[in-house]
Amino acid sequence: MSLELHFVLVLLLRMAIAAAFVVSASIITERAGPVIGALVATLPVSAGPSYVFLAIDHDAAFIAQGALASLPVNAATIFMCLTYVVLSQRHNLVVSCGSAVAVWIVLASIIRQFDWSLAAGLAANLIAFGICIPILARYRHVKMPLVTRRWYDVPMRALLVATLVAIVVSTSGWVGPRISGIIALFPVVFTSMMVILHPRIGGPPTAAVLANSAWGLLGFGMAIAIMHVAVAQFGSATGLSLALATCVLWNLTLWQRGRAIRKARSP
Repeated sequence: MSLELHFVLVLLLRMAIAAAFVVSASIITERAGPVIGALVATLPVSAGPSYVFLAIDHDAAFIAQGALASLPVNAATIFMCLTYVVLSQRHNLVVSCGSAVAVWIVLASIIRQFDWSLAAGLAANLIAFGICIPILARYRHVKMPLVTRRWYDVPMRALLVATLVAIVVSTSGWVGPRISGIIALFPVVFTSMMVILHPRIGGPPTAAVLANSAWGLLGFGMAIAIMHVAVAQFGSATGLSLALATCVLWNLTLWQRGRAIRKARSP
């Protein structure tokens, strides 16, 4: 088998694995409602496979450096969510989603210009979430209409994530860890939610899903920080495993807390 054919086959396999992850997460999201759906959306559904495949191709130093670039990008993602949530109350999909993605691109471009330390990345997240979470709280509670899935919804999400993985894996060798870390965190899941749900159920209900994701996204940022430290100290496999465990435990804690609050409020 030629090297070119081997590369293409391996890349296709990686894309298929990533697509399987997002299909599974999409089905869970649709059946569980906005709160659970938001928690599933903030798991590393797209970034996780990207980083796993980067770890296969590169050493621990590359992954640790990429995580440093990813950490402030997580702050850019919460500002993207805030932009969409506010605009979608009165505007259509093109304006709301287009503006949100534009905000992410601008912030990611600014982030790219700097060498980020762990402390600076954590500070960026604390400031961003300190601003955004209180504002998003008022948009969390909206009555959700019934969502009927169309045949192309899940394949479209799977294709988007598979494409992201293909871009990250195939370009990482020449763009380096910083750009790879930024691209790996492009918010594919949130963008696909906007594109799919907004025309069907409207802006405010779609915004409620993203608003509910704020605390989960904060935990995702902590997982990136843990990944950076753990990869540098113990290697890529341990670092990625600890990052995944952090996301899962954080979101389970949020779910348990929300469940306890709902029980306390019920008569």
